[in-house]
Amino acid sequence: MKIEDLRKRNLIVLECISGSKAYGLDTPQSDTDIKGVFVLPKRDFYGLTYIPQVSNETNDIVFYEIGRFIELLSYNNPNILELLNSPNEAVITRHPFMENVDSGRILSKLCKDTFGKFAMAQIKKAKGLNKKIVNPVSKERKSVLNFCQVAYDNGSIPLIKFLDIKKWQPEYCGLVNIPNMKDVYGLYYSENNEYRGIIQSADSNEVSLSSIPKGRKKEALVYFNRDGYSAYCKKYKEYWKWVEERNEVRYENTLSHGKNYDAKNMMHTFRLLDMAIEIGRDQKVNVRRPNREELFEIREGKFEYKELIDKANKKYQEMEKVYKESSLPEKPDIEWLNESLYELRVKFYNEKQFSR
Repeated sequence: MKIEDLRKRNLIVLECISGSKAYGLDTPQSDTDIKGVFVLPKRDFYGLTYIPQVSNETNDIVFYEIGRFIELLSYNNPNILELLNSPNEAVITRHPFMENVDSGRILSKLCKDTFGKFAMAQIKKAKGLNKKIVNPVSKERKSVLNFCQVAYDNGSIPLIKFLDIKKWQPEYCGLVNIPNMKDVYGLYYSENNEYRGIIQSADSNEVSLSSIPKGRKKEALVYFNRDGYSAYCKKYKEYWKWVEERNEVRYENTLSHGKNYDAKNMMHTFRLLDMAIEIGRDQKVNVRRPNREELFEIREGKFEYKELIDKANKKYQEMEKVYKESSLPEKPDIEWLNESLYELRVKFYNEKQFSR
């Protein structure tokens, strides 16, 4: 089933503008995101294939089947609570039956986790971006050789430097295990192509071991920092995957304000924390943000990175205090939600377009 099918068959019972335009945080460049709810006709619902969600290719238009919608409400999912509480100016379609879904019976202390922890996850994401910008990883990938050290002159030096001092080529070297010494190898050298070299190729993830004839002189002890190499490989892969997938417009904006954090990401961090505090204190969801100017200052990069992290941590502590004192229930009224879903289906299936 596609979105066009939902519209053609008149199955949509709630459709709202979501995202920045619903929050009142849009700019002329903002896309229009749509979220909504549909009801599967009786024949489809009772058939073999239940369809919980329908979206377009870019996922900026998403409709949830009413059963999935109620299920997500029972978890106090932020996106779904925002959809239910969309401001009137953001509502495109709302069936009268949907007015029966009372947000006041749904809000609970779960919002501390669903809104608050999601906000802190955004901070973690911002920290990760900050690290990537401040500590870029060179495109030229390091090899195992870069993570090897040689015992030398009462200390140690990089293997590459040792080979340079000796005027030796790594392909003429041979390594053997040293018993009872993890990742430590004896180094031998011969220009007669007797050995397998230190590594098989630049892409090798292991050192190469050779068979050394008896009586050959051991030239040095080599230590391979295997853990350091593994950590580097992980960091390299993550960094260049991020480069490949990053939103270039947002990245250029990050560079333009010079603060080394994703300003839009940080703006939504504070929006989520504010909403969590409001829910715990006032027991309602305010989708349209009253502090647009303050949030836009964050988006425009007017604060230092550390300053924002400190402010976010203080807001998180405030949120913890609010929920400790809040009269909200620990969890939503699941029995009421279940009964509401049943009654909604009965009502909708009594209407012509949903009965087929």
